[in-house]
Amino acid sequence: MKITFLGTGTSQGIPVIGSDHPVCLSSNPKDKRLRVSVLVEWSQYAYVIDCGPDFRQQMLRANCQKIDGILFTHEHADHTAGLDDIRPFYFRQGDIPIFAHARVLDALRRRFDYIFTSEDKYAGAPGVITHEIANTPFLIGGMEVVPISGWHYRLQVFGFRFGDFAYLTDMKTIDDEEVEKLLGVKILVVNALRHEPHISHFNLKEALALIARVAPQKAYLTHISHTFGFHDEIETKLPVNVHLAYDNLQLIL
Repeated sequence: MKITFLGTGTSQGIPVIGSDHPVCLSSNPKDKRLRVSVLVEWSQYAYVIDCGPDFRQQMLRANCQKIDGILFTHEHADHTAGLDDIRPFYFRQGDIPIFAHARVLDALRRRFDYIFTSEDKYAGAPGVITHEIANTPFLIGGMEVVPISGWHYRLQVFGFRFGDFAYLTDMKTIDDEEVEKLLGVKILVVNALRHEPHISHFNLKEALALIARVAPQKAYLTHISHTFGFHDEIETKLPVNVHLAYDNLQLIL
């Protein structure tokens, strides 16, 4: 299995020149973060988790030639606004499968009605095949995917476990029975917005606490705000098995 971090950033806050957070001016490419997304590949399959407004740029940068489907964690724009940019894949492959909670599918139908409509559909619009998922495992590409349900303040969100790899983003709380689903993973990815507490995201302390409970071989932090600080500085302060993810980072499992 190959995991490619397409984006590790967030829409939280707008960096301003002269502000107290000059990370936006860093020359280190690891400090240049597009909106959070990840590409998971195994055998001949390629699935993307979330499809934000940077989707087109991410696909070009990763030289991704096909996608077998998109899994959505939740409906917020920074995770869904790039759905229209599946067009090149649609023109080559046909309808693209998407997997999401019923609530998320409803939100996508409202926002992208021209994609979902079957009446007088615009010839250039992409098409999708919808798969409603609940908090039960499902199969894609011969792989069992285990949803991990958590809370983004008051909004339910899904993380996903693919074998020895698990990916969580935009979580603030997670119930004990959901944490148990993560036990035994080798690589765990967790959102960590910043050092200070936040109403709907793990901060660094909360992310590290979850990582300690799950005890993976390695953990990577994502959904990183510009207020968090510089990549190389943060890396020196993390536990030995925890790393700050960055765009284009690739992991092999």
